[in-house]
Amino acid sequence: MPAVLAIAAHPDDIEFYMAGALLQLGLRGWDLHYVNLCDGSRGSTTMDRFTCAKTRLQEAKNACDVLGATFYDPIYPDMEASYTTANLRKVAAIVRTAKPKIVLTHSPVDYMEDHETACRLAVSAAFAHGMPNFESDPETSVYMDPVTVYHAQPVGLHTPLGEFVEPHMYLDEKEVIERKVDALACHASQREWLDESQGLDSYLQTLRDLSVEMGRRSGKFAYAEGWRRRQHWGFCGPEDDPLRDALADILVDTRKS
Repeated sequence: MPAVLAIAAHPDDIEFYMAGALLQLGLRGWDLHYVNLCDGSRGSTTMDRFTCAKTRLQEAKNACDVLGATFYDPIYPDMEASYTTANLRKVAAIVRTAKPKIVLTHSPVDYMEDHETACRLAVSAAFAHGMPNFESDPETSVYMDPVTVYHAQPVGLHTPLGEFVEPHMYLDEKEVIERKVDALACHASQREWLDESQGLDSYLQTLRDLSVEMGRRSGKFAYAEGWRRRQHWGFCGPEDDPLRDALADILVDTRKS
């Protein structure tokens, strides 16, 4: 069966911005894979970083179980994300292990650098999936099938300078929105943190509100998730668009207009 790998920065990012696509692909028989590159250790004002990391690791595993995906451990602490060869080797090993046809990741321009760094590492690791002379950590065999990279909406659906990001595709979430909320609810430690740090007084309602807003913008769906396909150079064929092809019956493709 084909595989899809979601690569995000923090525990709960996949649930907020990528889980709709994962769940819809899972309903169609795809093999789902899930990794947060940050350990979540600094996402609390009440727990020390080690307790926080342990708590958030278990929450992420629980959410991954709700989504029905394979879990991969984080590779660095919050706020220590960096685009280095050492980190790229680790992400490359995850990509080569999962062997995804689709990689889902953050927007290249997002509200904080942890997200942007995770995106850069995901893109480079996908690019290097078939490069035997780029050694991964741990050493993992390459695979030569094409990989197509898709970018989620940025946090708040806008760039850091306030411009709305128009997706290439709006994905209908009505069938999976409750499981998406259930997966996010696994991250219970974030309720207080998100309220204090970002003013999200009900993070589950925030997810619903984002999905409703994207549904409104789609002109068709009650709940939606947005995606942009990265250019094919070095990744896949020029016409490859496996997310569109797999979910054609529940998509609005803005590129057709």
